[in-house]
Amino acid sequence: MNIRLNLATKPLLSHRHFLAGAALLGVLGGLLFLALGWRYYSLRKADTDLRARTAALQTEMTSLLVQRDQLDHFFAQPENLKLIERASFIKSVIEARSINWTQMFMDLENTIPPGVHVVRIEPRLEKGIVSVKFIVGAVNQEAELKLLKAFENSKSFSRVELVSEHAATQPGGDPLTVEFTAVYSAV
Repeated sequence: MNIRLNLATKPLLSHRHFLAGAALLGVLGGLLFLALGWRYYSLRKADTDLRARTAALQTEMTSLLVQRDQLDHFFAQPENLKLIERASFIKSVIEARSINWTQMFMDLENTIPPGVHVVRIEPRLEKGIVSVKFIVGAVNQEAELKLLKAFENSKSFSRVELVSEHAATQPGGDPLTVEFTAVYSAV
């Protein structure tokens, strides 16, 4: 019987598996290091760009605020305030003329039922929308209901809101006084 004995002082061991695993781990670690390094570099570059744009915007905002303060000071002068008031008056006149008031009153005439008459009307033009406040006198409660239904069903008036309703306090006046608002839109 032959027994194989290694009589060498160092036993013959193979470290190939360990070296292959360590090399593979080293390569994976290197690739991960490169990927994370690239990611850090791109984020750092994006952060630098963002800081540069933010600084530019801050500089522009500062210059615009200075310019705004100069313009506010300019428009706060008394002679310029008069021009601003005149311009706003002319603008309101032009806007008021852009609405066909005759058509609005014709539509109002067609909308108001019998037994109701207009006591006061206050049209206001705000941002291109004509809001009208009506104070009307009604003969009785039924006429008032017909009036509100007529305005709700009207093609020219919308958003009807009842503000108040008063019974007559003086003899010879209207038995009922109704105050409401509506928005006029020409059809």
